[in-house]
Amino acid sequence: MDFKFTPYHFFVVGLLAFLQFTVVLDFMILSPLGVLVMQELQIPTEKFGYVVSAYAFSAGISGLLAAGFADRFDRKKLLLFFYVGFVIATFLCGIAIRYEFLLFVRILTGMFAGVLSSISFAIVADLFPLQVRGRVMGFIMTAFAASQVFGLPIGIYISNIWGWQSPFLMIAGVSGVVGFFIFFFLKPVNKHLDNKIDTRAFHHLIATLTDPKYIPAFIATTLMATGGFMLMPFGSAFSVHNLGVKLEDLPFIYMVTGFVSMLGGPIMGKLSDAIGKYNMFFVASTIAAVIIIYFTRLKVTPLPTVIVLNSLLFVFIAARMISANAMNSAVPELHDRGAFMAISSSIQQISGGIAASIAGLIVIQTPSGYLERYEVLGYVVASAIVCTVILMYKVNKMILAKT
Repeated sequence: MDFKFTPYHFFVVGLLAFLQFTVVLDFMILSPLGVLVMQELQIPTEKFGYVVSAYAFSAGISGLLAAGFADRFDRKKLLLFFYVGFVIATFLCGIAIRYEFLLFVRILTGMFAGVLSSISFAIVADLFPLQVRGRVMGFIMTAFAASQVFGLPIGIYISNIWGWQSPFLMIAGVSGVVGFFIFFFLKPVNKHLDNKIDTRAFHHLIATLTDPKYIPAFIATTLMATGGFMLMPFGSAFSVHNLGVKLEDLPFIYMVTGFVSMLGGPIMGKLSDAIGKYNMFFVASTIAAVIIIYFTRLKVTPLPTVIVLNSLLFVFIAARMISANAMNSAVPELHDRGAFMAISSSIQQISGGIAASIAGLIVIQTPSGYLERYEVLGYVVASAIVCTVILMYKVNKMILAKT
């Protein structure tokens, strides 16, 4: 029987997409503000790196700690609690004038933000049946592209006028409006409370983390994060120094890529529902692996070619994430769903941080800026993609047996 979307369902999807937009923008905005932050706070690149990585590791640890009690409360109340904390912490980032305080409030922001995505995906799994989760995930994940197209340029623009703190105040203001709609218009999401819940938080965390049927999905999640976090930190440097892209053309590349991703995400989501989540994952993974191996071996390349390859790569990486998230949402039992999602989110953050560090050891930057061994990263990421295809086959087999 076909699932009928009601106006309330559309509202929930839009609300969660907007929430994701604010969280992603808060995470992404600090990197392009690096020059201003280091200059005003008079800190070296090393200390600025701590501020960026502290957020990711804090988010990963908090997600893991939250897993134990993620299924013991109404998901609306849990979402609201962590989102209020996120808004307050982001506001504090907007009034930071010392390095130590900024480092502290970024850790605080990561603690609250690290749990929000997992709660959102648990709500999606609670409210929408598996056959439509692809399109729902596809729409929600356009938040990543939207933050790149709209959020970053606006944030950088106002930071040049009112200082590097102003984008955080902007995000806190927008997030406050989203919080208002969550509080007044999102209905309780508590169906999972009808099941027998393990009230021992630590025991629930360990039981979910070590459940044999969940382990393939956790390992796949680890490898999924590895790919993006390995290539992303060096993407702009590779484009400028290896591909010959002008520095002033980079914003245009990111904007076009973001627009294509915004259009492609919902389409890929619908396709994954139509042809099957695993089939979509397999096709998208294969194409992404081929593009990555080809792209990371390129020398000086015309700008239109770089834009086309970047756009295709982003679309098919998004298609992998959408179909994988839709499949993973069907893995846990209802009473484990919050814990499972929290652990997955935590694994993504922590393994992503580790992957970025490993990538820094593989790639070598010459005095001219040219990146050597970038193609090695391409092979490593492609190998990780092949492994995830095998692991997700096992996950899909388990889902089919279960449903």
